[in-house]
Amino acid sequence: MFAASIHRLKTLIVKELLSYLRDPRTRMILLGPPLMQLLIFSFALTLEVKNVDIAVLNNDSGTLGTELVQAVSAAQFTDEITIAYHAGTLERLIDEGKVLLAVNIPAEFSRKTLRDGSGSVQILLDGRRANAAQLASGYLNTITREVGARSAAMSTGDATPFPGIQLRHWYNPNLSYRWFIVPSLSGVLALLISLLVTALSIARERELGTFDQLLVSPISPTEIIIGKSIPALMIGAALGTIMILAGVLLFRIPFTGSVTMLAMALPVFILSGVGIGLSISAVCQTQQQAILGAFALIVPIVLTSGFATPVSNMPGWLQTVSLANPLRHYLIIAQGSFLKAMPATQVLANTWPLLLIAAGTLSFAVWLVRRRLQ
Repeated sequence: MFAASIHRLKTLIVKELLSYLRDPRTRMILLGPPLMQLLIFSFALTLEVKNVDIAVLNNDSGTLGTELVQAVSAAQFTDEITIAYHAGTLERLIDEGKVLLAVNIPAEFSRKTLRDGSGSVQILLDGRRANAAQLASGYLNTITREVGARSAAMSTGDATPFPGIQLRHWYNPNLSYRWFIVPSLSGVLALLISLLVTALSIARERELGTFDQLLVSPISPTEIIIGKSIPALMIGAALGTIMILAGVLLFRIPFTGSVTMLAMALPVFILSGVGIGLSISAVCQTQQQAILGAFALIVPIVLTSGFATPVSNMPGWLQTVSLANPLRHYLIIAQGSFLKAMPATQVLANTWPLLLIAAGTLSFAVWLVRRRLQ
């Protein structure tokens, strides 16, 4: 009986693999777009702020105002500096979206700074582009503090350099955004493909009329789910592996963790996505419904995973809900394996939730298929 069950599973797995890989166009769709998206998104999803247009109004006749304007103009993140001659021009340039922020240097900036260090500069930000404006404002604050520190040293006649703060960025010394984006994208795109492939599997059988034949065959609902899970697991794991290799070999991202632990966590992560996709497919009647259902889930999965914004910034109830998100746990493993040599205990601590999610979603899919038999 066990041998017969293995034979049925083998036949179903081969059938599923042939349905995915027999058509050259399907093979190209499974492999080409994810790799192309990895290349495009790795350059497009930048966390850096560059080529910023800034307007400057310098009402200060002292040397510090001129020095500050020169320092802003020479900054690496700036592109075009527009010199304004009254405050109305700053407001108009921001209103028209021609500059991201404006710097208003008051008339007493040099005198107050040299007297007691109380000089201040007004920075006007375009709130419509809040994230970029805040980052650029941070750069400007650093420049202003450096100018003020040099002026304080000059006024006291102290030749000793201003001590300031020395920053050292752990794990990512050069703050290269690709070191964060590429490992995360490998998980996002691998999950997307595995979820879509499985979401379409049972729905496709229903449209073709072959799903009812499966139900009346000697194959049990558990065997149907296993037979449809393994091919999708193989495709998703292979795609995720290719993306990880692309991160190491193509983007030159250092891999400091354990290859074995990551190789163990990746199939479990893909299996959790496969369970979600099969649950969607078991509910939907058509492939169109399955596609809509998959995209309805993939967006909140990505947004609550910590890929775009830290999970710690979310409301408490949403942080609790995100514990059921497999992508959240895998991103911790992938980023930690690449950059911080995550120990095996932490990898396992984020792998067992993936096992629970996979077991829950696959069991739900089996229940839905068994319910179809009743």
